[in-house]
Amino acid sequence: MSRELREATLLHGINAVESALAHDPERVLTLWVDAGRVDKRLGALIEQARSLGVSVQTSSRKALDRRVPGGHHQGVMADYRPPPPLGEGQLLDRVEAADAPLLLVLDGVTDPHNLGACLRTAAAAGALAVVAPRDRAASLTPVARKAASGAADVIPFVPVTNLSRTLGSLKQFGVWVVGAASTAERELYAQDLRGSQALVLGAEGAGLRRLTAEACDVLVRIPISATMESLNVSVAAGVCLFEAVRQRRA
Repeated sequence: MSRELREATLLHGINAVESALAHDPERVLTLWVDAGRVDKRLGALIEQARSLGVSVQTSSRKALDRRVPGGHHQGVMADYRPPPPLGEGQLLDRVEAADAPLLLVLDGVTDPHNLGACLRTAAAAGALAVVAPRDRAASLTPVARKAASGAADVIPFVPVTNLSRTLGSLKQFGVWVVGAASTAERELYAQDLRGSQALVLGAEGAGLRRLTAEACDVLVRIPISATMESLNVSVAAGVCLFEAVRQRRA
């Protein structure tokens, strides 16, 4: 087995593979397609891959199912060599160069489906990057990439060693750090979200860790019905990010 293939991950799902071919075709090593499920969209994907010089292989559905837990591959997968993640220094360089950057920070989100949904939401809101701890949190796995529906190739995901320290560094670059907490007195809609902002959300149930909350400039809450304890983190991210978008456009 070549070194490239040893270092590759297995992308699955039409949107994830389509996005990889569109944004990083040189990193797609082989396209695998269910021979019994070549519809119009998969046919176009095959033609695109071949035009980019990517090897295309057909396989049985059962063989593909064995390679993907649950078999949720939509008839296509790809051997993919992911790019190295953006480092904290590179993130700060981008923050410094940007005009009023908007960032999403996730503290302790462990479900890759939620991470993928948050990436998709952040990309849709025009955020500069999504930041998360390197340890004890979801990483950019194939499951997260599939849930992101192509957003993982659009918006940088930045895993950091010490989240509190990274928030402190962002502050030094003029970023106002806003944490979401159900116990906060101030409502989200009363907070000025224009200018350079980092919106920080914790895991469902646990919320923000103490050190993360202490590193925030202000804590806000999303007003929700008393019958519900919390929102799914990707939904909460959408509420917060698009409130910032609304204010910036007003």
